[in-house]
Amino acid sequence: MSNDASPDFYALDDLLEPEEIELRDRVRDFCAREVTPIINDYWERAEFPFELIPKIAELGIAGGTVAGYGSPGMSAVAAGLVAAEWARADGSLGTFYGVHSFLAMQSIELLGDEEQRERWLPAMAKMELIGAFGLTEPAHGSDAVALETSARRDGDEWVLKGAKKWIGNGTIADLVLIWARDEEGAVGGYVVPKGSIGWTATRMTGKTALRAVWQAEITLDEVRVPAENKLANCRSFKDVSVVLDRTRYTVAWRALGIAEAAYDLALKHTMQREQFGQPIAGYQLVQEKLARMLAEITSMRLLSWRLSKLADEGRMTAAMASMAKMNNCKKARAIVADARDLFGGDGILLEHHIARHHADIEAIYTFEGTDHVQALIVGRDITGISAITGRRTPRAQEKPADTPQSI
Repeated sequence: MSNDASPDFYALDDLLEPEEIELRDRVRDFCAREVTPIINDYWERAEFPFELIPKIAELGIAGGTVAGYGSPGMSAVAAGLVAAEWARADGSLGTFYGVHSFLAMQSIELLGDEEQRERWLPAMAKMELIGAFGLTEPAHGSDAVALETSARRDGDEWVLKGAKKWIGNGTIADLVLIWARDEEGAVGGYVVPKGSIGWTATRMTGKTALRAVWQAEITLDEVRVPAENKLANCRSFKDVSVVLDRTRYTVAWRALGIAEAAYDLALKHTMQREQFGQPIAGYQLVQEKLARMLAEITSMRLLSWRLSKLADEGRMTAAMASMAKMNNCKKARAIVADARDLFGGDGILLEHHIARHHADIEAIYTFEGTDHVQALIVGRDITGISAITGRRTPRAQEKPADTPQSI
């Protein structure tokens, strides 16, 4: 299987800067050379391809939009393109890269002070230190703001107690950002080094998606970290939300990447597979599916690009990011299902790659905010009423716009 580009039906590459295209193509070539030939075997065995880490480091892309400290300082568009390319090749590697670069490193950049950035980011940019992001808890997924993990100050240390679940990179990371609530109820971020006393990270098994990346269940039993390991500029959950909003747009790109891969695979298969004396791509029902898949992908590309441009201009809102995640993941889920269907029985064999994408899109559809939660975030923004809390924002008190008169 090659990683050739999906047809750019509306010439959307014309919207990209030359350096963005160069970066995208460099990651695409790397994935075609280093990832696609080996990843099915790792996915089937649920093993992580550790030998790829130094090769990924050589690409010089760790950190994504993080500027300085050895990171490339990509535009949001470039970061999205990179996220899409990882997903086109493999959702597991995309998750590994995304957790390290967009969640862990970006948290330190946005919420740490200069000393903390200098202490951790250069080694993370070289991937000498791998990062993880510990927010989700066993009892709190979508309701992450209700986190129960506690932080207690004891002299020049913080003492952490609680549990985390679904923590990507959690068993392999050299440092994990643990989000906890202090004795005054304020949420803070604490950088916990690997091997800390009282720290247990257990690899989660039995997954049917993203099998080549490891998630962890983490237990913190009176784990002590130095006071200087508390992120200096994180004072509430709103600060954590800033990081989540700035990473959520990359998830929309990842859904796009998987959809592109599924379309590419389906098109090639239907052109090569013959039944009743002709390629199955010549049948009306197959062409109708391919046409609709490409139309959806084209719209997903345009939405992703526009969202990233708004992010680069500082105009992206949480609701905008949620709408893109909701839209792209739902469409990608349908596209991958149609692509798998076009493979017939071969669609459940790993050797054709589509089965892996079919499984992985289910995880991407859910993580970093479920489809339903994203819809409620958008709904709150357009109505001014929170469907979760029932509270109204000033927008809900505004007089509705006059109804346009019929023409």
